[in-house]
Amino acid sequence: MFKISDLARRDIINLSDGSRLGPVKDIHIDSAAGNVVALVLKTPKKKYMGLMSAGQDIVVPWDKIRKIGVDAVLVDVDAWQKK
Repeated sequence: MFKISDLARRDIINLSDGSRLGPVKDIHIDSAAGNVVALVLKTPKKKYMGLMSAGQDIVVPWDKIRKIGVDAVLVDVDAWQKK
């Protein structure tokens, strides 16, 4: 058993390419069913022509989470979902 706040301390790793996706920013919950629907990941800021711009958030549906470990959460996110 773990707390939702524990997810913020774990690396989120994409199984399809081994990349780190970013920290957990938010969680979508179905209040009627009491289930977690998705994790919202904060993407790093990107430098573009000397200016900092925020990347788009990545929404990982709960069914794409493959394993929650002590140090990392393994997810299977396709390239189209990261854009």
